[in-house]
Amino acid sequence: MQPQTLKNRVERLERRVSALEELPARVDALGSEISQLRQEMRAEFSSVRDEIRAGDEETRRVLRLEMHAIAGEITSQMRSLHAELKAHMLALHENAISRIALIREGLQAQANSTPKPPRKRR
Repeated sequence: MQPQTLKNRVERLERRVSALEELPARVDALGSEISQLRQEMRAEFSSVRDEIRAGDEETRRVLRLEMHAIAGEITSQMRSLHAELKAHMLALHENAISRIALIREGLQAQANSTPKPPRKRR
């Protein structure tokens, strides 16, 4: 390897010093960009949180409406089933009463038609 001339060494050194002199400005610019990036990210995160909050509120609102509709439907079905059950119970009750009346009539007819055995006198 050939030894470098003093002139070449000085020129090379001057280029390095010039590049090093630019570093503080570049670091400051980088710090500025990082600061700007942080501000933008903070604003975007805040915006995302607001959107999530709004979405949560909308979800809750829709769920409340759906639950209210379902509750109304269930209440309507329960009333309908209650009416059907009541009618069926009434029919069964009337059927049971009429059967009991028929049985009584049959027992009374039987009691009236069969001769009674004479009573023993004491």
